[in-house]
Amino acid sequence: MTMRVAIVTGASSGIGQSAAIQIAKRGTGVILTYNGNQYGALDTVAAIEKDGGTAVALPLDAGRSETFPAFRDSVVAALRDTWRRDTFDHLVNNAGFGQMALFEETTEEMFDGLMRVLLKGPYFLTQTLLPLLADGGAIVNVTSNAASFAGMEPGYSAYGTMKGGLVVLTRYMAKEFSPRGIRVNSVSPGSTRTRIAGNAFERHPEVIPGLAARTALGRLGEPDDIGVVVAALLGDEGCWITAQDIEVSGGYNL
Repeated sequence: MTMRVAIVTGASSGIGQSAAIQIAKRGTGVILTYNGNQYGALDTVAAIEKDGGTAVALPLDAGRSETFPAFRDSVVAALRDTWRRDTFDHLVNNAGFGQMALFEETTEEMFDGLMRVLLKGPYFLTQTLLPLLADGGAIVNVTSNAASFAGMEPGYSAYGTMKGGLVVLTRYMAKEFSPRGIRVNSVSPGSTRTRIAGNAFERHPEVIPGLAARTALGRLGEPDDIGVVVAALLGDEGCWITAQDIEVSGGYNL
């Protein structure tokens, strides 16, 4: 039987790293991408290989759509060389970054930067890779509860708008890809202990108790809390779920 293969973008740390490891634990091969943090990506590969899994790390800047055709070529080569395949089964659009500014202080440059990585990136990367995605496959887009009432905080108008666009895009993908049996869902994390916004939680640990107090389950999210949900949505457990946005936040502002 052919091994399933997943592509996980932005898997050098945080949610992407966790998702890649959790997916590999289920017996799926992983092509994971990194942008600035090659060492983190190699750590992810090492963690997967230590558990007996197979992973390949490739560079990708999700904000530069002109590089996507060359990335697709490197995916084709990795699939052929490592798994003897010409298709893959799962795509996780996770690569992203966080940036905050009050509405009045948000510049066009900041808006465009967020848009390129968080919305245009997943749109055109998925379009570029779609011919290689096997029928009956699955996609998970990582969105954010910043796009829902529960997670709205001042300073995230641009970030939340892009993530909200990705929630809507998820539904359209699910509708248009359904004739091929491809399921598309999104997960919306709440506050999660990752390296987002320049390691904000390490630099400002004083904000954590307040966030935990506003979370029904009483703590900050950890990457694995989200990674296991991504893996389950891609797996056979998720076979009857499509076009859904699932908030994974421990009940933030419940």
